[in-house]
Amino acid sequence: MTLGLFLPGVPEDHIRARMCLAGGNEIDSGKFAHPESSAALAANTFGWFIERPALLPPLPGIEGAWPAMRVEVEYCARFPWSGGRHPWLDAIVVTETHLAGVESKRFEPFRDRKLVSFSPAFREYDWGSGMDRYSTLRDMLANGDLAYRHLDAAQLIKHAYGLTTEGRRQGLKPHLVYVFAEPEARESQIIPHDDHLRHRAELRDFAERVDGDEVGFSFTSYCDWLSGADGAALEHAAAVLGAYRP
Repeated sequence: MTLGLFLPGVPEDHIRARMCLAGGNEIDSGKFAHPESSAALAANTFGWFIERPALLPPLPGIEGAWPAMRVEVEYCARFPWSGGRHPWLDAIVVTETHLAGVESKRFEPFRDRKLVSFSPAFREYDWGSGMDRYSTLRDMLANGDLAYRHLDAAQLIKHAYGLTTEGRRQGLKPHLVYVFAEPEARESQIIPHDDHLRHRAELRDFAERVDGDEVGFSFTSYCDWLSGADGAALEHAAAVLGAYRP
C-alpha cells in the first residue's frame, strides 16, 4: 500500500482499478500525489462511501431522494453514440429514484483557461425538449454570446447530456452536482476573495439558466456539504478537511 495517497477506510485497490478504467494515468504518473490534485480530493472523499453508501451526506437538490444506495468513483456517462470521447464523472450516487453525477473541482476554477468545444454531433442529436435549456446555453457558449471566467460550463453541459442518456437507460432521474473546494492560495499566491465570489455567482447563473430541464443541477462547497456528515462519517469528513483543506 502506498502511504499518503489514500485516507483511512478508502478502498485503495478499488480506486486504482477505477482510475485505470478512466485512463489519464493519474496515480502512476504522480499527478494523484500532487498537492493540487483534484482527483485525489474527489477519490478520497467519495471513495470512503463506496462501502458505506447509506452514510453519504445528502447532496443538495436531491435531499428528498436519500439515502444513497450506491456510490462509485470515475464513472463514464456515455453519450447515445458509440464513437468519440464520453464524459467521466468524478463520482456517481444512485438512490432509489435518482442517478446523481458529481463533478468535483479544486484549483481548476482559478487556474485553467476554460475552452468551449462541441462537435457537430451535439447539435445533430435530438436531446428532446427536456434538455432545451442546456442546448440553448451550449449554443450561447459556442457562439461567444456568453462566457464564464471560472466555470467550465461546456464540460458541465456534456456531463448533463451523458447523465440524461444514462438516466433514461436506467429509469432514474438524472441530476448533476458540482462540488467545489475554495482554496485560499496556490503556491503561496493568495486567491482573491473576489474570485471565489465570482465563481459562486457564475454557478448561480448557470443553475438559473438550466433550471427546469430534465437534468437537475445543484452545487455546494466541500465544507458546506461535509458539514452534514453524521455518525461514523464524521471522522472521515474531518480527515478530508484536515488533509485537503477544501
